Amino acid sequence: MGRPYSINYNKANLLISDFWKHKVKGIPQGSFLLAFYDNPFEENIQEALLLRVLNPSALPTDNNVISSMIEYYKDNLNTSGKKSELDDFTRYEFSFSGLECRILGAFYKDGNSFEFGADVENFYSAHNYKVFKATSKILELIVNQRDKDLVAGGENEFPIGTVRYSSTRRFYATDDSVKNVKVFINPGDMLGKRTALFGMTRTGKSNSVKKIIEASVEISRKSKYKSLSVASSSSDNFMEPIDKDSGAPKFPVGQIIFDINGEYANANLQDKGTAIFDLYKDLVIRYSVLDKTSEGFKVLKTNFYTEIQAGFELVRASMAQDTSNYIQSVCAIDLNKPDGYEKPIQDRTSDEKIAANLYDRKTALYKACLYAAGFKTNQNRVKFFGDANTINNIIPSIQPHNGITYDECITWFTSIYEATADPNLSNHFTAYRQAKGFDYLDEDMRALLVFLTRKSTPNGSANLSGFRKLRAISNLHTPTVQESFEIEIVKALREGKIVIIDLSQGDPLIQRLYSEKICSRIFNDSMNNFIKTSPNNFIQFYFEEAHNLFPKKDDKDLSQIYNRIAKEGAKLNLGMIYATQEVSSISSNILKNTQNWFIAHLNNEDETRELKKYYDFEDFTESLVRFSAKNDKGFVRMKTIFKPIYVCASPDRSILSK
Repeated sequence: MGRPYSINYNKANLLISDFWKHKVKGIPQGSFLLAFYDNPFEENIQEALLLRVLNPSALPTDNNVISSMIEYYKDNLNTSGKKSELDDFTRYEFSFSGLECRILGAFYKDGNSFEFGADVENFYSAHNYKVFKATSKILELIVNQRDKDLVAGGENEFPIGTVRYSSTRRFYATDDSVKNVKVFINPGDMLGKRTALFGMTRTGKSNSVKKIIEASVEISRKSKYKSLSVASSSSDNFMEPIDKDSGAPKFPVGQIIFDINGEYANANLQDKGTAIFDLYKDLVIRYSVLDKTSEGFKVLKTNFYTEIQAGFELVRASMAQDTSNYIQSVCAIDLNKPDGYEKPIQDRTSDEKIAANLYDRKTALYKACLYAAGFKTNQNRVKFFGDANTINNIIPSIQPHNGITYDECITWFTSIYEATADPNLSNHFTAYRQAKGFDYLDEDMRALLVFLTRKSTPNGSANLSGFRKLRAISNLHTPTVQESFEIEIVKALREGKIVIIDLSQGDPLIQRLYSEKICSRIFNDSMNNFIKTSPNNFIQFYFEEAHNLFPKKDDKDLSQIYNRIAKEGAKLNLGMIYATQEVSSISSNILKNTQNWFIAHLNNEDETRELKKYYDFEDFTESLVRFSAKNDKGFVRMKTIFKPIYVCASPDRSILSK
């Protein structure tokens, strides 16, 4: 379909004609061409350059042709009724044009096999090449190549759609050599990787995510081992998570979906029986922020009284944006159990007993704050050592070491706080310090007393918000759950289950709190396994409407959990698949670490400017804005980590409907 007239390491300019264009049924922008070396004096050179069509290019003779055209139009205006005709020679000259192409690499023969290099080792004079349009099996090999593998549709691959170059389908509808060429994808390309799906609403992002989930289930079923417990009795190298023989993961793949809109967790008309929880009833576990146990959901709540650390993480996260000094002091307290706390009392050392007593008092004070904020509990009494020799004498009617109600607990701590400023009672604290060698109230307890009493000073006014700030997250608490949902979720993912977190009924704060909390727990569990040289199975995170959860473009906080998963997740076998409408809404730290890209219709240049920064997406930015989201649903540009080239594909409806 053409001949090069100039060539370098990056681009080739072709001479083409209208006849050749018609013969190959069009040359759409983005289509793949092959330039074969064609010199009879060099018969041993067996290679072909892979080209992608970019734009028309100027020919050296264009000025003469344009001048001739203008003269022809002027001289042959149909003002006299005569029919204008071009002579054959002029028609022939007018039929030629130039075409600019990007050189994507070269196919070459290495022994008995063909391989692909993503650059050009050498090129020859332009006149030595003939250019052909890639079709049929050759096109299928091009769009499905994986590293050095030129075989399409391997055992673990599945077809996600067919090759499509343009929105207009006049040639496409009649050209079976292009429209029936399948594009395959390997779920192994997604495992432990970062995958982005960008596009306007209703362009096929959710369908693509569901196909990735289904494919991950299928490849998970081929895993070499059925559980992580085999690690202790096997000599296998678990640092290599993929089995080289089968290409499948060594352990079942866990998948967790953060469902902002509830479309994965709940039945809807769009799915019509293809919802993930319908397809894999034996694998799916659903959680909801609402009590929907009658519908098969588990409650996504924490017992703040029994799961001290887990509940306090939610408290801390809910107040993290508050810059008030007393709130920041509360967020900084340490509620972790001290060393030796789990020992029987008789086995504790003297220092361990002191630390345990301080911890009990501090947690009792923290629970008093929860109770004051309206957090219900089935534990009607609380018990701690208040120090009968000195401090208990401040309010002798209440004896904490015998067990007291939460109302009495609030009264006791409030009285203690007021006593610190009472000259008649402060001697009790002096006696305690002389006897023990340290103050009765440490910095953590003082911060909690301000929080409980809503007073910045003991003899001041209760004009602070204090414990009332906890009421915003009271619906995250349940008095019945004994084991944290995070522990259950991690266990399920390690067993290869699909966990769907229904966040559709939560406000943005609750959505972010739960998402960050769960992600942090999974990340920390994986990091602990990594440090202990224990194996991690693949766990895939799916984030729908990711802009609601992820840090924004200019957020540079690398300690933020999503940034950590993006940057460090690969070594922990943690994969991230996220979908959103806008490239610019996502943190650059996440984008820089994204390896797989699925891009549908975008409607403004701000988004394409962001996209141009990555790979060779600049070749497609104009078409991404120009194409209509309505008419091109599912028409995507796809780049995966092991595919060295960008592929334009349209979904195969028969595949997506299965």
